[in-house]
Amino acid sequence: MVTTYHWAEVQGLRIFYREAGPKGAPTIVLLHGYPSSSRMWAPLIPLLAQRYHVIAPDYPGFGHSDAPAPTDYAYTFDHLAETIEGLLNALAIDSYVLVMQDYGGPVGFRLALRNSEKMRAIIVQNANVYVEGLGPKWAGIARYWGDRGAHSEELDKFTSLEGARQRHIGNSPNIERYDPDSWMDEYAMLSRPGQRAIQADLLCDYQTNVAAYPAWQAWLREHRPATLILWGRYDPSFIVPGALAFERDVPDAEIHLLDAGHFALDEEAERVGELVLDFLDRRLERQF
Repeated sequence: MVTTYHWAEVQGLRIFYREAGPKGAPTIVLLHGYPSSSRMWAPLIPLLAQRYHVIAPDYPGFGHSDAPAPTDYAYTFDHLAETIEGLLNALAIDSYVLVMQDYGGPVGFRLALRNSEKMRAIIVQNANVYVEGLGPKWAGIARYWGDRGAHSEELDKFTSLEGARQRHIGNSPNIERYDPDSWMDEYAMLSRPGQRAIQADLLCDYQTNVAAYPAWQAWLREHRPATLILWGRYDPSFIVPGALAFERDVPDAEIHLLDAGHFALDEEAERVGELVLDFLDRRLERQF
């Protein structure tokens, strides 16, 4: 299935997105993590596009989308969600399945709360919604939230080459399966002029996501969406209890712990594709 590449004008910005699959089919929106882009979904898009319409955007400041300075665009998760919502409106996509990884969770749950009627299902891949899912490194990031100037070393680690590498390999015993191009490409993006200021603002704003966890959990309890959780067990950042916690709020959530890290597609692309297609084929048919 051919993937095509586009830009759309949204709020005065050029927003890049990948598209594949039949436009008359149900739409799947793929929301990428940090510090990646829609490119992270490249192994999955052809698998899903056999039967579904797929859209995978880059947020402002990431990938091929415009990256204005923080003086010209407020880099908050509220604003990223507004921009992606604007893109979906511009594309006349009025119902969709959300697939969320890492930063895709805060963007996606904001979309869900604002557009509950448009949510057909949610799929979560190491995108955290529960305090118990936060790994040990978040204690240091919390210090950064308290005083950015006094704890700039946390930003240094967050934007470093080693940080990008560790985000991929995590605690995996299968390091030989990981393509170093993944973190080298991400570090190249993080090294672009202006990126440090962009990522500093987003890292600081991440505390609003943790504060929003109770609201997102309440939305899950109220709406009980068809929910698939795919969690790389070797992720030291978002740990396994964060996956299992979804059962509290969505008792019929389907949860799979994968032999993978934070970016499960690095190790388990075919398995992820199989699980997503099986889930959607069953649950979308049941709901609609």
